[in-house]
Amino acid sequence: MASIMTNSSALTALQSLNATNKSLETTQSRISTGYRVATASDNAAYWSIATTMRSDNKANSVVQDALGLGAGKVDTAYTAMNKAIEVVDKIKEKVLLAKTAGTEDRAKIQSEIDTYVAQLKDNVGGANYAGSNLLKTDSTADSQKLSVITSYNRSDTGAVTTGTIDVSFGSTRLIDSDAGGAATGILDKTGTASGASILEIDVTDVTGVTGHSDANEGASFDKLLTDIESALADMATGAAELGAAKARIDLQSSFVSSLSDSIDKGVGQLVDADMNKESTRLQALQVQQQLGIQALSIANGNSQQILSLFR
Repeated sequence: MASIMTNSSALTALQSLNATNKSLETTQSRISTGYRVATASDNAAYWSIATTMRSDNKANSVVQDALGLGAGKVDTAYTAMNKAIEVVDKIKEKVLLAKTAGTEDRAKIQSEIDTYVAQLKDNVGGANYAGSNLLKTDSTADSQKLSVITSYNRSDTGAVTTGTIDVSFGSTRLIDSDAGGAATGILDKTGTASGASILEIDVTDVTGVTGHSDANEGASFDKLLTDIESALADMATGAAELGAAKARIDLQSSFVSSLSDSIDKGVGQLVDADMNKESTRLQALQVQQQLGIQALSIANGNSQQILSLFR
């Protein structure tokens, strides 16, 4: 039936063209943004998952920064601790040499020891990174450890926990920065055998330090050497703890970096557009759009053909 009131062909062609235009708009949006799911209206479930995963990855980025900062602090302390061990070894050699040296030679040896002690103080004082010095800490402070955040964990209920790597100041403290109390640092605490700290060694008056008579001078030197060995053992323990912490931080930093990459990849699989696929679809839709316009033009032309019936 020919009708000028209802053009069924034109309506069908228009519906098809509208559908093509809508698909074309979607494809163009994906190409321009690079996302298959850019908003919640595109796919609410995928958008929600991706948003949560991106939030977690931002936390991982902060963890990565914290690990980098912690690594710098521990590396600095570890390097300075090893240098300090080398200096204390030299002090031990000089004390051993002074044991059988004459009075004049001991004065010269003491001058060398004083130089090494000054070097120790410089090493410890210079082991500062971002305002932290693990070798010179306050034994009376509330916090007695360095805590480095290593992970950000969120359970399925939303509860959050964080992991840490802790370094005890008690193991790494060479000099106690608390001037008001008894020193507890490895280098400045009173030796249990000699009664003198490593920073107070005086080979020119060793009996005065240890309370022995001149006749037992050899025993006094032995007590000094005993305290030096004890300090070296404690320093080795501190270096071992710093080294272990350094290794753990490096491993965790590598893991967090890989984890962050995996999350990014997972998010991409959910929401990223396949550009090869979308570009092919765009070309097809553009052809469909042109054909739809032409079909609509033909359908609208059918009404003009009715006029020929009245000529």
